Amino acid sequence: MKIYIKGIDDERFHRPLRLIGNLFFEETELCFTEGDSTLEAEFLFEETNGSIWIKGYLRTEDGKEFTATREKQLQAHLEGKDRLRQVKNTLSYVYLTILQDYTGMIQKWGILTGVRPTKLYHKKRQEGMSELEIHRMFKEEYLLSDEKVQLMKQIVDRQLQVIPDLDSLSNEVSIYVGIPFCPTKCAYCTFPAYAINGRQGSVTSFLGGLHYEMKEIGHWLKEKGIKITTVYYGGGTPTSISAEEMDMLYEEMVESFPDVENIREITVEAGRPDTITKEKLDVLNKWKIDRISINPQSYIQETLKAIGRHHTVEETIEKFHLARSMGMNNVNMDLIIGLPGEGVEEFDYSLSESAKLMPESLTVHTLSFKRASEMTKNKHKYKVASREEISTMMDHAVEWTNEHGYAPYYLYRQKNILGNLENVGYALKGQDSIYNIMIMEEQQTIIGIGCGAASKFVDPVTRKIIHFANPKDPKSYNDGFEHYTEEKIKILEELFKR
Repeated sequence: MKIYIKGIDDERFHRPLRLIGNLFFEETELCFTEGDSTLEAEFLFEETNGSIWIKGYLRTEDGKEFTATREKQLQAHLEGKDRLRQVKNTLSYVYLTILQDYTGMIQKWGILTGVRPTKLYHKKRQEGMSELEIHRMFKEEYLLSDEKVQLMKQIVDRQLQVIPDLDSLSNEVSIYVGIPFCPTKCAYCTFPAYAINGRQGSVTSFLGGLHYEMKEIGHWLKEKGIKITTVYYGGGTPTSISAEEMDMLYEEMVESFPDVENIREITVEAGRPDTITKEKLDVLNKWKIDRISINPQSYIQETLKAIGRHHTVEETIEKFHLARSMGMNNVNMDLIIGLPGEGVEEFDYSLSESAKLMPESLTVHTLSFKRASEMTKNKHKYKVASREEISTMMDHAVEWTNEHGYAPYYLYRQKNILGNLENVGYALKGQDSIYNIMIMEEQQTIIGIGCGAASKFVDPVTRKIIHFANPKDPKSYNDGFEHYTEEKIKILEELFKR
């Protein structure tokens, strides 16, 4: 969809306009000179007595016109980026309103296009706003539906039950360990994940660097007396490496990290069932790690083949029962709404199969066309469901989880997510993932170690975030892991000055 924009010269407003447009149209193109466009949007601005007034017009090729107006009192003390944000939100409000009128599509998330809506809820709560004021703000300022406001409230309440001291954990850290190998790469994936076959040399070199990072980071944390809240082994698929390599890695963790026995949660993604063996589960048991992920994504064999997952549905079920029989008592499973070739019937079947296993937690993702994925590069090959079907599938997931005793405990959103929906983690009582809450709500520093691991350093006082990423390919990581470790410790030194 090509849209001609009139009345906006400031380039800082282009991105919010593009993001709002993308909620309604695939691959919105904004142009700022008159020419060949399908729609024309014009905006008039007035600033008087500390308020901003914006009127928007949307004109179609056949002469129809849609209008909306919004006046917003700007808070007097706001300057710079904070003031600009209020003007952007006002513009987004007007633009969303006229596009909803034109298309007849109502956006349940309103003008919120960010990844972490519940983080904003927490921020307002921590600033002292009442629940009523927060809900009014989301509905009146951001145009959220009652449904999404209630979903956020439910999640925030649950998080505070699971982690009552959530607001005071900024002086602790969590650790993410990235292991960038998988049996094969899925078509929708953009994580650092390399097919492990034929790369044993890379794996060995990588693990050497990972052990080094564990030692150095662990030494620094011990020296400063900083606790670890959670540890999460992700990737890739951390169970792609051998049982012996896993054993040495967890031994390093126990030797290097401070007070390991009091870490609240240690998770190992075993997402690909074809990587799970009795020997690897023995290793997990040896080191008292019982929270794992075994991810079917779908219980339709044709779908698994289409997305490049080289395991069978039967293997998923078999490995789940193996893990259960060996004492794994906190298993997460993932399903994805909107996989190629799947509609409501297929997704309902996957839900019914999930009911036979009843994992402790179930994360329901909505397919997102990530820019660098195989699926996005070859969209013509992958037929996905309509917006209406996607919405129905999400409704069925909500009903199913409620009926089976699961409650939502975290959510996040992504660009290019089908139906402008969300990814939601559901858990049985007492089985919520603390790490998932910490990574989404950004209440503490997450130190990323390993190939492709991203660190988010959260200032314990100001909550300002510094991002730092290790390289995504094993060779670059192997060449520079000492340097990247040193850089992270420098950042930590600044953040945790005592």
